Amino acid sequence: MMRVDAGFRAIAVAVLMLGVASHAWAQTPAAITVTSPTIKAGETIPKDHTADGRNVSPALMWSGAPAGTKQFALVCDDPDVPMPGGFVHWVIYKIAGTATGLPAELPMGATLTEPAGAIQGPSGFRQMGYRGPAPPPGKPHHYTFTVYALDADLPLEPGLNRNQLMEAIKGHIIGQGALVALYERMPAQ
Repeated sequence: MMRVDAGFRAIAVAVLMLGVASHAWAQTPAAITVTSPTIKAGETIPKDHTADGRNVSPALMWSGAPAGTKQFALVCDDPDVPMPGGFVHWVIYKIAGTATGLPAELPMGATLTEPAGAIQGPSGFRQMGYRGPAPPPGKPHHYTFTVYALDADLPLEPGLNRNQLMEAIKGHIIGQGALVALYERMPAQ
């Protein structure tokens, strides 16, 4: 009886280890490359995409999404704002899994006609849609445009803020990438 128990334990441990290893692998999102024709990584965001300019959303493109991507979500935030989680500038989700980017100058509002079916959530300004950088003068802030590839067509409701979206997509992120750029306002002279 002792030999059966020891053999069974060895098999159970091996299966458990295999399950843990495959679970850890499944949680490591594939790397997605995020680019923009107007915003360059590590450089200053053009004024048109800021509150000091036209305050319009930039065009974004992504590549490298894993096979099996059913939806995309995007969050733009400023982690340099001294508040938990930073400050949110854009939340957009339910983007089709076949999409390779977003056009520039998306209108404000929750639902969009392009890309079809996409929904914008509230920014930290409590507006549905993109609201560009508007940091206090003095030092540059980093703005992170993060794209998430999801493994399911999630039934996400309109009006989700960043925290609600992140909770809803937890366990479904199979790819992720970010474009980080800077913006600084100069002190008044």
